[in-house]
This record gives sequence, structure tokens and C-alpha cells, in this order.
Amino acid sequence: MEKITVSSQPIEGQKPGTSGLRKKTKVFMGPHYLENFVQAIWNGIGGAAGKTFVLGGDGRYFNERAAQVILRMAAASGAAKVIVGKNAVLSTPAASHLIRKRATDGGIIMSASHNPGGIDEDFGVKFNMANGGPAPEDVTDRMFEATKTLTSYDILETQDIDLSAVGTTRVAGMDVEVVDPVEDYVALMEELFDFDKIRALFATGFKMKFDAMHAVTGPYAHEIFERRLGAPVGSVLNGVPLPDFGGRHPDPNPIWAKPLVDLVMGADAPDFAAASDGDGDRNMILGRGVYVTPSDSLAVLAANAHLAPGYAGGLAGVARSMPTSRAVDRVAEAMGLDCFETPTGWKFFGNLLDAGRATLCGEESAGTGSDHVREKDGVWAVLLWLNILADTGKSVATLLSDHWMTYGRNYYSRHDYEAVDAARASDMIDALRGKLIDLPGQKFAAGIVESADEFAYDDPVDNSRSERQGIRITFEDGSRIVFRLSGTGTVGATLRVYLEAYENNSDKLHAKAEDALSDIIASADQIAGIKAYTGRTAPDVKT
Repeated sequence: MEKITVSSQPIEGQKPGTSGLRKKTKVFMGPHYLENFVQAIWNGIGGAAGKTFVLGGDGRYFNERAAQVILRMAAASGAAKVIVGKNAVLSTPAASHLIRKRATDGGIIMSASHNPGGIDEDFGVKFNMANGGPAPEDVTDRMFEATKTLTSYDILETQDIDLSAVGTTRVAGMDVEVVDPVEDYVALMEELFDFDKIRALFATGFKMKFDAMHAVTGPYAHEIFERRLGAPVGSVLNGVPLPDFGGRHPDPNPIWAKPLVDLVMGADAPDFAAASDGDGDRNMILGRGVYVTPSDSLAVLAANAHLAPGYAGGLAGVARSMPTSRAVDRVAEAMGLDCFETPTGWKFFGNLLDAGRATLCGEESAGTGSDHVREKDGVWAVLLWLNILADTGKSVATLLSDHWMTYGRNYYSRHDYEAVDAARASDMIDALRGKLIDLPGQKFAAGIVESADEFAYDDPVDNSRSERQGIRITFEDGSRIVFRLSGTGTVGATLRVYLEAYENNSDKLHAKAEDALSDIIASADQIAGIKAYTGRTAPDVKT
């Protein structure tokens, strides 16, 4: 067991995004690649010496090997302790909870979230701060700067550390504590929700299906839904985590979780269905014959959260990412709550949650969460839905319909154009920027443009400013189009186009979203020239 210093050199392109650094697995497996980035993390946070960290991942290919490297580098850098999930597995929200509960100095999460896994697919590493949330831009900027200059890294030469059994091992002066990845998280859920009431719901014959997508939430779902709440065995589908997610794309949306959608739309549909993603932070909610958009889900949860014990005292406020529909805004206005609009990326909610300004947060990309952790949380969202259904006795469809009757409906869809040529996508956004000043007053299929701008966010807590966070086109009737380039993919660029139209006529609340948004969709191409720039005649994914 010996500490060695390995000579290296900067590797281009190790810039972490809103969810850490994501690349192809083989890139991370390349010489010095993972080690350089881990050393940059230590440099960016002021060193690892004397600190305690949490370590875990979603179980994708290379997860366990990467964990051994990180542990040996932590020991060589003088860390006092690393708390790691058994077999190096922890869902992202469970890791966030563990960071907070154990008052650690932060944690490293090995995941590429909803991206596919396997040796030919994606891997990722991100650092979460002591509050349990993703590192803010000033910290990730320091990490990136470190990647440009580092010339060596420290690592321990030793045999693999046994991560298969709960317990503590001493490694070169550092404690490695292996913990059950599910236990602490389940205890937190029991504090927040009325498990007795949900258990009584299942006792009535209520049927549920949860698709874990062969990802990290399988063990959590089996323990909570089947063992603790009494859902019949078999309620959890694809509950065994696999390093390649069974060859599936672990993204809980109507495209990648189509079998679940087909099930709820069929003759033998369950009363309720849900899915979560690779690392457990996203969710999809369905009822018999109905799909609930993430934006509508956030609004329904905000309107009914008080029915769960953990939120019985009311909400301090709500927050949503800018591209998320404004459905929750209407709930906040009716309830007298502050409603914050932030850039995309969960880290932007952290200051609001820490300052007690917001309790519930949500993103249009299937992420919802609360101040119980500093990450979005798929299983938490499912439990809150179950608590509301158990308390009200309503079906998902009725609950959603009643919500629209009360607040109106924000018809909404997101169109993703994946693996677009990055240069062409950037050219399109640049061209849009040049049009913004002239767009107000112009008429398109959706109507007359009222305003056009590029969203910038001034954080009300620390007064930091984030610019170039998406282009917004708003029409006189309140309809919106938002254009963004996403940084969550590993090939080319992903162009996301968000489409929204508000309707409060009770006779027009149950149309198909694509029909209600047809003029908005046409206007998006008229304004941006999507087909001309990308060569695509249709999006790859619609959600």
C-alpha cells in the first residue's frame, strides 16, 4: 500500500456542465481521464485533506471500477473518510440525503442520469456540495480551470477495497464506510409521507406499476412499494439494475417508457403508473388512460402537497425552470406563494431551498423535488402522488381534470432534436439572437409576438447572474416558444424546443396537446428555421 504521484498532462474538453462531466464510457476509461478529472475536483474545492465525502453511482458500466479509483485517490489526497453505498451504488437523491444527514463536505456521484449505459454508451461524474446539491458554476469553473493546468495526480497503490458488505475499513489512514444504499432514504420517506394511508389504499385493491427501467431505483422501489406499502409483488417492473440498463434508454418519458404508456392506455390498465430514470432523480406519472406532463405534475403537487404530513404546514414558495410551463405559477398566485423562475439545472434551486424561499421545485425534463434533499427525486414524487390519491380518493384522471377546471390548462410539449450538428445548432441560436429586437409586433401562425428575449437570471439570494439561459418568444395571448441547446448529451448538440399555450375555456380542456399546439409548432419553425438549420423535418423525441 503506497501513495504514488503519477505524471499527467491536461486533457482537453473536461468542462463540467449543469450535471457534471458526461462523456462516452470509453473516454472515461482512457489513460488518466478519470484521474485527471477527480484531481481537478480536489483542486476546485480546495483539496480533499481531512474531509469526509459520500460516494455512489447508478450502477452503470464502469461504476465499480471508477469507485475504486476515486477511493484510492481520496486516500492518497488525505481524505478522512468516504461513505460509499454498497457495491458503489446510491441513487442521486439518496446520495444528496446522505451528504446532508451525515454533514459531510460533499460527495461524488457517478452517473450520466437518463443517458444510456454500457461500454459503448455514456458515463458521468459530478460533485455535490455540503448542502447536498450540485456544485454551482463558480466551483465547476474552478474545476475546469484546474483541468487545464494539472500535471500530476496522487493515487494509492493497493488492492481493491471490498464494497460488497456493510461495514468500515481503514485504508491508508482513511475510513471507508460501506452503507446500505436504501435504508436512510426509506427512513426519510417515512417521515414525509403517510405510509399507513397509502398502505390502506393498496389494501382496497388499488393497482400500481412502477418501471425502474433496470436502473438504480429498483431496490428502492421493491423495498418501499412492495415491502413497506404492500403493493403486490410484481408491481415493480424491470427492478433489477443492470450495467447497460437492459439495453434500454433509462429516460422516463412516453418514448423510452412506451411499454408502460401502452399498459395504462390498454384494457387492463392499472390505477396508477410511474417510472424513474438511470440515477433515480427523474419521474414520469401516469394514470389509467392519462399521461401527466412534468409541468402539470409540479402544479398538481404544489396544489395538494399539504395533504402529506411532511408538508402539512404549507409551502414557503415554489420554483420552476424557465422552460417549464407556467401551470405552477397559477397555483402559486391562487395560494399567495412566491414563484421563482430559474435557469435549467437543479443547482439553481439550491440557494432558494437553503434560504427557505421555496419548498417545491420542478423542471420540465421530468424532475420534481422539495427541500428534503438538494436534488430532484423520482421516488419522492411518486410517493407524494400516492399520498394525494390516497387522501382524496380520486383517480389520476379526475385529479388532473379538476385541477384544469380550477386553474385552466397550460397545453405543453417539448420537441427534442438530438445529435444535431453542433455548429449548425449554434448558428441557428445566433441567428435567433439577431432577430429578437425585431420580432415584437410580427405576426405568425400563433399570433402576434408580444416579447422576445434571451433569459438571464439574477439569483435573489446571492445576487449572482446567469446569462444566455434560453431564448423566449411570447405571444399576445400568453403562448410561448422557448429554444435551448442542452448540455446533457455526449454527441453533437440537442436542440430543445418548448411549446406552451394556455386555455381556460372549460369546453377546450381535454384536446390532444399536439392539436392545441399546432399553430405554436408551426410558428417555431417559421421563426427559427429549424428545418433549414438542422435538416430535420421532425423532432426525435416529443414529450
